[in-house]
Amino acid sequence: MNYRILGNTGWQVSEIGLGTWQVGGGWGSPFNPKIAEDILHAAFDKGINFIDTADVYDAGLSEAAVGEAVRQRSEKVYVATKCGRRIQPHINETYSVEKLRRHVEDSLRNTGLNRLDLIQLHCPPTSVYKRDEVFGLFEKLRAEGKIAAMGVSVEKVEEAKIAMEYDIVSTVQVIFNMFRQKPAEELFALASAKNIGLIVRVPLASGLLSGKITPETTFSKDDHRHFNREGKAFDKGETFSGVPLEKAFPALEELKELFKGEEAVAAIALRWILMYNEVSVVIPGASKSAQLESNVAAGQLPPFTNEQMVAVKTIYDKYIREEVHGQW
Repeated sequence: MNYRILGNTGWQVSEIGLGTWQVGGGWGSPFNPKIAEDILHAAFDKGINFIDTADVYDAGLSEAAVGEAVRQRSEKVYVATKCGRRIQPHINETYSVEKLRRHVEDSLRNTGLNRLDLIQLHCPPTSVYKRDEVFGLFEKLRAEGKIAAMGVSVEKVEEAKIAMEYDIVSTVQVIFNMFRQKPAEELFALASAKNIGLIVRVPLASGLLSGKITPETTFSKDDHRHFNREGKAFDKGETFSGVPLEKAFPALEELKELFKGEEAVAAIALRWILMYNEVSVVIPGASKSAQLESNVAAGQLPPFTNEQMVAVKTIYDKYIREEVHGQW
């Protein structure tokens, strides 16, 4: 495992982390604590020391599983969780420091930890990023010893730029993959200049970049890839990175041809992200140990050539840019 510095926290985190949206369940299947436990410990055994969760993942069960597994280990594992998505309706007017404080304290109880390493605002409405009292709350929580650091998980690049004006913000979590390249063009250099750690989520575009989804693939009614393609439940950019499937499949075919004879598409997609030195950690999910093995192996692939990087950009420009670049 290779390690990178997470912005101004100074923490050395594994460049491949673990996102826990679907650890032990989710995406149409019920939560299974035994599966979650097995995946988490397998991740730690492979050198993963950065785990991302959220209070809304399986109604706190994900946080509880992460906390329990971390407490069973002797090595340092950094736990990042998120708050804010439980606020309903999910609009600026219903956000309050009282609710956010209560949610942070709930996460402490869920995890059983004395302090949260990283708390992140969980994709709030854009106006929330402009509210001094919200970021002031996290200053207070840090002073109280309840959190070590604070970050934001954003939908849009512009939201990241607003949030990074606050000194308390140490990290930005953003969707970035072969089908969502805007952050590299408009965010990475600014984050690097401000020494902000970049956490990359949805690296495989909800499985599209695994190469295993075809036009014939179906999803259960409880899987967001079935019910959220048009953003009916939350931002549609979280599902398939907002890319229409009819544009994704021809792009995938060209990517497979570009890397023909090499590793699986998923490993290629993760290695492509790690080509960007500004990225601190990428957090693919895993619902079984085999996926975890593939994720970790991606970090050991050789670097891409300049020609390959240009070719990936050309495929993006040809099929995807017009669909996603202006929206997020």
